[in-house]
Amino acid sequence: MNKQVQPNTLSQQATTVQSAIQTGTDSHASRFNTRPGWWKESVVYQIYPRSFQDTNGDGIGDLRGIIQRLDYIHALGADVIWICPVYDSPNDDNGYDIRDYYRIHEEFGTMDDMRELIDRAAAYGIRIIMDLVANHTSDEHAWFVESRSSLHNDKRDWYIWRPGENGQPPNNWTSFFGGSAWQYDETTGEYYLHCFSRKQPDLNWENRDVRHALYEMMKWWLDLGIAGFRVDAITVIKKDQSLLSASYDANQGAVPVASVCLNRPGITDFLQEMKREALLPHNALTVAEAPGVPVADMEHYVDEEHGAFNMIFQFDHVDLDWSMYERATYKPWKLSRFKQALSSWQHATAERSWMALYMENHDHVRSVSKFANDRTYRERSAKMLAAYYFLMRGTPFIYQGQELGMTNHYFTSITDYRDLDSINLYNEQIELGRSQQELLDYLYKRSRDQGRMPMQWDTTAHAGFTSGQPWLQTNPNYTEINVAAQLEDEQSVLHFYRQLASLRKQHPALIYGDYTAIHTDSEQIGAYTRIYKQEFWTVWCNFTESTISLPEMIGCERMLGNMDDHESGTLRPFEAVIYRTFQAN
Repeated sequence: MNKQVQPNTLSQQATTVQSAIQTGTDSHASRFNTRPGWWKESVVYQIYPRSFQDTNGDGIGDLRGIIQRLDYIHALGADVIWICPVYDSPNDDNGYDIRDYYRIHEEFGTMDDMRELIDRAAAYGIRIIMDLVANHTSDEHAWFVESRSSLHNDKRDWYIWRPGENGQPPNNWTSFFGGSAWQYDETTGEYYLHCFSRKQPDLNWENRDVRHALYEMMKWWLDLGIAGFRVDAITVIKKDQSLLSASYDANQGAVPVASVCLNRPGITDFLQEMKREALLPHNALTVAEAPGVPVADMEHYVDEEHGAFNMIFQFDHVDLDWSMYERATYKPWKLSRFKQALSSWQHATAERSWMALYMENHDHVRSVSKFANDRTYRERSAKMLAAYYFLMRGTPFIYQGQELGMTNHYFTSITDYRDLDSINLYNEQIELGRSQQELLDYLYKRSRDQGRMPMQWDTTAHAGFTSGQPWLQTNPNYTEINVAAQLEDEQSVLHFYRQLASLRKQHPALIYGDYTAIHTDSEQIGAYTRIYKQEFWTVWCNFTESTISLPEMIGCERMLGNMDDHESGTLRPFEAVIYRTFQAN
């Protein structure tokens, strides 16, 4: 039986919509940022090509599969597509280890396919942005092949090499993927740095020739017709040279590379040069993946006048359950911290910056499984999460399958995983004595493969993703959760995302309006206001299985919700409701 929670047990703020209007108007009316921008008014759909749509039966999604589904993406309300890497690659890290920036990997198609995709998408009014991977290459890239060939090769300094000491690596750094961040190379007897996989050697951004080779590559793609880039791992490009010279210490514990290579002093010089040399002349749209950037440093990244990028992905809300210092240890999270992680960035970017809004992507698990209820209330809570993040101040990103409420799936064996980071973590922790069950439980909650399972199109074999054997197993619940079924159901999660996209495009207040969080101390309700000129919106979301009483909503119009039979003054389990009213002049 659902518990009834009264408003006074939630918070004392904004007990009526009228007081919320007054509070919001007095505190934030001067902070409106109404500078227009097409990317601010857009909705972005992220595609992980390997898992989106296969057209040739090899079990791997391809560019022609994206072309085939442009109607679907357009009908969803998206006007930008972000495509994860399709460059030529050995696929050690599923394409983020690039062998040739100027070629398409044969699994995905050809450069002619890419040109056709850009043109066909443009006919729908859809722009394409691609992943820019500039911190590292594959160890099979021609640059690295030359760099490792001898100590005196012209490209030796294009990567970061150091001699070891007494048979040990140069220092105690450990990579993001576990193990030493240094790999010994027999050809020259030295070690190269890799913040990620050993097959992803880090480029040396201190070398001017490296930087300009990357800028030329960026300009080549922009000239081809893409609109810009999602910039991968960009906060890692600057290595503190004094820390690089540290020696290996057998008495010192492991030093996570994240603690010594993220957002280091001097990085902004590189970013500004990249903006000046490659991005700004092409008016490129840029979205920075920026782990390690505190709110206080945000202006260097996304300030509208001086920042290097248009938007930023922050990680505070999706990594509440993770710590770089406690490997494979799940950390329970609270709703109040989740809301604070989002709101702190909302307020920090209120005057001169812009956020990229997201709940999941190719590096994270399914949001309905993480932040809501993926069983009894799956559909309702998936819609609730959508309403909560989609109408905040920023550009919303939808990751493929999120619009269906796709869920995590429990893999019963490590052999079912394909994610390099997950496999490395599992093997590392097994050697340390952890149990298989404990690690499989952790990977269910954190593995990147949870978000990379094939897109669920229909009830045919392998969810209509492929006629062959999929590269990663399909979630068995595809017979219930799929595009075909949701297209026929006007109450589906898919239709709710369409409604949100339409609502946002129709009302500038939901794009340019000021944001103010309310009920910030509640562990049950997530709520905020958007104020623009005389227009006042409130978004109310129940994150629990209990029924919650709302403040009086006098004179407000219900604009959208995830329950058609909404009862005024009440939020049922995982219910979301969006109200609008107007202030008197």
